[in-house]
Amino acid sequence: MESLVANAQAINRLLARYGVKFGIYKNNEFIEQLFPFDPVPRVISAEEFEILEQGLKQRVNALNAFLKDIYTDKKIIKDGVVPDNFVFSSSGFLPECDNFVPPAGVFSHISGIDLVQADSGEWFILEDNLRIPSGASYPLIARKLSRRASPETFKHNKVDNNADYGRLLAHSMQSVNPGGLNVILTPGRYNSAFFEHSYLAEVTGFPLVMPNDLFVEENKLYIRTQQGGKALVGAIYRRISDEYLDPLTFNPESLIGVPGIMSAYLAGNLAIVNAPGNGVADDKGTYYFVPKMIEYYLNEKPILHNAPTYLPMYREDMEYCLDNIHKLVIKDVAEAGGYGVLFGKDMDEATLAEWRQKIQDEPRRFILQEVINFIDLPVLDGETTVPRKADLRAYVVSSADKTDVWHCGLTRFSRVPDSFVVNSSQGGGFKDTWVMSR
Repeated sequence: MESLVANAQAINRLLARYGVKFGIYKNNEFIEQLFPFDPVPRVISAEEFEILEQGLKQRVNALNAFLKDIYTDKKIIKDGVVPDNFVFSSSGFLPECDNFVPPAGVFSHISGIDLVQADSGEWFILEDNLRIPSGASYPLIARKLSRRASPETFKHNKVDNNADYGRLLAHSMQSVNPGGLNVILTPGRYNSAFFEHSYLAEVTGFPLVMPNDLFVEENKLYIRTQQGGKALVGAIYRRISDEYLDPLTFNPESLIGVPGIMSAYLAGNLAIVNAPGNGVADDKGTYYFVPKMIEYYLNEKPILHNAPTYLPMYREDMEYCLDNIHKLVIKDVAEAGGYGVLFGKDMDEATLAEWRQKIQDEPRRFILQEVINFIDLPVLDGETTVPRKADLRAYVVSSADKTDVWHCGLTRFSRVPDSFVVNSSQGGGFKDTWVMSR
């Protein structure tokens, strides 16, 4: 235990030295804090990860097929699998992108799929993140620093190397690039995940740029060079939300977008990673339909299952939700980062009555789920370990020619006893995820 505590202290000192931080805005104030790292890894066997890998590839391939369909032929709507008013009322659906397919037909290049493992051992998908999922840099640098702090650990354990994430990302961007440089776009130093933006630029070897480094000319995106010239950009990994990406197309008050970038994109001269408009597929309500998408597009049964989920838009689901709200999880489909998640078990009768009315008034706004009693993992607390709830964000990287699942992932844990909320924005910590070699 003494060596584990010493390793934890050494690694966290190194993480602080490297500026591995996560920032949040609270009460109109930017608060930057260290992302606490726990040295006890999550261990997943090669055999177990093989099943996860198959299921994750299947899911992301179906989601990419859905995005292509929903922005072109809309067959899944015409065939009555997904309701049209459900799709077009989603805040993530962008009419500006309708009837357009991005370079090589890839919409979600980097998908962050959140899973939990139940007490039974079965894994459940909790959420799909297809817009700008963050977090891959944290286990990436934590592994690197762990090897430095305790090289013997990795000599005696057969763990898959996770250092290839930069290569996977670089290959994905290059595979869809219609011509020009690959760059990583950050909104700047005060973004919550600025560390990640800069670190991914380092591991890919691609330039880290800010909005004022870029400009559009004749429907092409360029970067200003140090010599005063310009260089063509062919693929951009943007870490800016859709609504702020282009003030000429979306929010005119955005100061962190690139004017005209959508014109370059819609002209086919630029790949944007991930594609604008992906939000329609990671809407928490759309999650309800993903198992049906897998059967519809791939003609396969889902390998990994959703948590049991109810959509109040349907009468039968509404009745079940109203009768059982006291034991369900309520999620606002427009929220992220652990916000908008409430547990019926924590409410008194008056509050439950209020929520029943809210759900009846706005059935499209909420989904309700059964509580998955997911497993605790050991977390170092002082000089002992304590059990804490933990999830896993897996990263699926899609290219023009293949879909890869990164042999690692971000294991997030709650630092509060008995809490099911593990998000970094809610004060959680993280662990390395060891996928064992065969």
